[in-house]
Amino acid sequence: MMLDLNGRGAYAYTGGKSFDAARPAIVFIHGAEHDHSVWALQTRYFAHHGFGVLALDLPGHGRSDGPALSTIGALADWVIAVLDAANVQQAIVVGHSMGSLIALDAAGRYPDRIAGLALLATAAPMTVSDTLLDAAREHEPEAIAMVNQWSHSTIAAKPSSPAPGFWLQGVNQRLMERVSLRGEAQLFHTDFSACNTYADALERAAAVRCPVCIVSGKRDVMTPPRAARPLIDALRTAGTPVHTVELDAGHALMSEQPDATLDALFAFALGCAKAQAKK
Repeated sequence: MMLDLNGRGAYAYTGGKSFDAARPAIVFIHGAEHDHSVWALQTRYFAHHGFGVLALDLPGHGRSDGPALSTIGALADWVIAVLDAANVQQAIVVGHSMGSLIALDAAGRYPDRIAGLALLATAAPMTVSDTLLDAAREHEPEAIAMVNQWSHSTIAAKPSSPAPGFWLQGVNQRLMERVSLRGEAQLFHTDFSACNTYADALERAAAVRCPVCIVSGKRDVMTPPRAARPLIDALRTAGTPVHTVELDAGHALMSEQPDATLDALFAFALGCAKAQAKK
C-alpha cells in the first residue's frame, strides 16, 4: 500500500490482506539498510489473524520516496505521519535495531498514539564504532558484509528455514545490497549515524505510557541483551510494565527464530489489543 505524505510516497506492506483501519493496527519498523521484507514471516500471520498490518519502508529505503531522514526523531515523526495518512488513531509499534529506537521515540513523544511497544535487538545507547561508520561512508560493500556476518549467530540457524536451500546470510546480504543500490549515496552511513547520535532513549523511555515487550538474542554481538538493561531499568523506574524475552539467536531474530519471534510478538500484541478494546 502506498500512502501520500505531503506529496512523497510512503510504502507499507499489509501482509497479503487489504489494510483495515477498523482492526487493531500494528506497525513494523525495520533496521538500518533494510526494508519491510525482514518482517515477511511475521506480518502475514498478523494480517490473517485479526490485525491491520503496516510494515514500513522507511524514507529512502525500498519503495518509499526519499530523501532518507538523518535523525531518529525525524523518523519517529514520519511514522506518526504514516498513522495519520492511514487513518489510524492508535497502533502497536514493533521495531528492530534502528527501528526499535524509532518506535521508542514515537512512544515517548506521542504516548496517546501508541498502544503497545515491542523492541527487538535494542540498546541504549546504540553506539556504532568509528571503524564501522568509516566503512559505511567510504566502503559500503565492506560494511554490509561485516554487519551481515555479525547479525547471524551461525552459518545456518537450526531450524534454519521453512524451505530447503534457503540461506539466511545470503538472503540478508542481497537485501542490504538491493536497498543500497536503490537508495541514495551513503544510505548505510546515514542510518548508522542516526543510531550513533541518538541520545534521548532513556528520556523517551521515562515518558512511555503503554506496555513494552523487549526481545533479545542471547547470541547477539551487535546489541547483546545487557545493552538493553539501561532501557529496561528506565522503563520500570517510570512504572511501565516490561516483558522481556531472550531467544537463542543473534541480531537477525526474525529470520533465525521466526516462529519464536512471532509467538512473542503475537502474544504481546493480543494483550495490547484486548486492553485497547476495553478503553
